[in-house]
Amino acid sequence: MHVQEWLETVPPLAIYLLVGVVIGLESLGIPLPGEIILVSSALLASQHGEIDPVVLGACATAGAIIGDSIGYAIGRKGGRPLLAWLGGKFPKHFSEGHIATAERSFQKWGMWAVFFGRFVALLRIFAGPLAGVLRMPYWKFLIANVLGGILWAGGTTAVIYYVGVVAESWLKRFSWLGLVAAVLIGLTSMLILKRKAKKAQVAQHEPEPVAAGD
Repeated sequence: MHVQEWLETVPPLAIYLLVGVVIGLESLGIPLPGEIILVSSALLASQHGEIDPVVLGACATAGAIIGDSIGYAIGRKGGRPLLAWLGGKFPKHFSEGHIATAERSFQKWGMWAVFFGRFVALLRIFAGPLAGVLRMPYWKFLIANVLGGILWAGGTTAVIYYVGVVAESWLKRFSWLGLVAAVLIGLTSMLILKRKAKKAQVAQHEPEPVAAGD
């Protein structure tokens, strides 16, 4: 069962909580499919009036900001041993190479790494804990975290929701046109095939030319 199909069986309140919790845990440093859950939920909201996209976006934003802040606190307290422990638990995501790449991004970009990291799957997991480990001043982290969380979570929800609404409206508007086009294409194909079959049949029954001298 796909995520979209599964979400259709879940009540709206549970979807709000699920989106907030999954994105919060991902931001905290646990590799979870936060973006997939958010996109699927926003698309579902565009198709079903029971899910409020504003509430959905608010829950996603809150989860992103709170999760990142908790990750920052854990990273600041745990330090580098925390990264080593995470590497043992999640080697695919917290390998030494990934940590080194994220570390270089933080050293080069600072606050911008936290802000833009929200839009990159790998940095989204690293941002909070690594900012804490590197002792980034909390006020800098908080500004970048809040702005990035609002823009990523709220923006993703809004874009996917309106794309879904427009797509559904377009499909409804042009459903008859699509049906007519499909029928015309089918009839044209059938006529072409009949014509080719008739030509082949005629060619088959034509007498072969007699060679000179026979």
